[in-house]
Amino acid sequence: MPLFLTDEQAMLRDTARPFLAEQAPVSHLRALRDAADPTGFSPGLWRRFGDMGFTAILIPEADGGLGLGHVEAGVVLEEIGRNLTPSPFLATAVGAVTALAGGSVAQKRRWLPAIARGDAVATLAVDETARHRPERVALRAERHGNGFRLTGEKCFVAHGHVADLIVVAARTSGETADADGITLFAVEKGVAGLTAEVERLTDASLAARLRFDGVEVNADSVIGEVDGGRPGLSRSLAALRAGAAAELLGVGGGVMDMTVGYLRQRRQFGQAIGSFQALQHRAAHLYAEMEVARAAVLKAQQLLDAGDAAAERAVAVAKAMAGLATALSVQEGVQMHGGMGMTDEYDVGFYMKRQRVAAEMFGDTDYHADRLARLAGY
Repeated sequence: MPLFLTDEQAMLRDTARPFLAEQAPVSHLRALRDAADPTGFSPGLWRRFGDMGFTAILIPEADGGLGLGHVEAGVVLEEIGRNLTPSPFLATAVGAVTALAGGSVAQKRRWLPAIARGDAVATLAVDETARHRPERVALRAERHGNGFRLTGEKCFVAHGHVADLIVVAARTSGETADADGITLFAVEKGVAGLTAEVERLTDASLAARLRFDGVEVNADSVIGEVDGGRPGLSRSLAALRAGAAAELLGVGGGVMDMTVGYLRQRRQFGQAIGSFQALQHRAAHLYAEMEVARAAVLKAQQLLDAGDAAAERAVAVAKAMAGLATALSVQEGVQMHGGMGMTDEYDVGFYMKRQRVAAEMFGDTDYHADRLARLAGY
């Protein structure tokens, strides 16, 4: 597969880039942060995403969507990252939609059209500790009447305090570290026994610690099969990791463009500092690292769309490389901008904070390096 966008994918990029640059630039994030907005994103902008068709990218045509793939979703996510746009796109239009692909007809009819319109927000509740460890699921789902009773906690749930739908990974049998015995549940907003403690992260985004105190759900809330949720969870996490890697590319690309522009404008000793060979070397190195990461992310997206068995390893490579390349980008951005790169008045600091959070989401570089080693038999 060629590692470049098709004409149609390039057209999508050319549509998403000016839209997000105009409707939700970094100043939009600043405004939400300074106002201590309790939602964490603009619901009006989310509906505009629906109007533009972005929210329907991964939804099959039979369910009212566009029937496109992870490459196209990544195109939008890269522009979201480039502009630091607060949005539930990754959690909802990528993660939840992928999880619902294994759901019942009734679940799809209930949620997919609403997501496509930008009328619903959905998210996945997976992690239970400070680190991303989806292999360990302790939240219990015990049979109760004709349904289940959920007890336990999930943390760092993106948009969990406002989500209309929460896809919860719960243990219906076995022990915490067992691979089997996982079931996915569709839990609706406002159900009795569910409480959310909102936390503002380093990048000013909001996440929630969800407590399930005997939350009762009926059997129709099961996504897929009881005790058979691990494959669906793995597919959703692969989609989320590839999407997070694409967003990281946007974060790194956005700050790299700012830095190169600054090198061309800032003058010392009567000439632009971009003419200094040492800074040229650093900028060239950064560009090369970003392009290698871009190729890795695109390859992972293509393999996911093809349903290739190699996608799991490719996604791990993509997430790790995007984290490393974007960390380099924000570090070089801060250093080359000098002291003002650390000030709140300048945008570089916002990119640095977002990179740190996004790099941790769904597994950091060390986590995925370890996964690759284990998959290789080490």
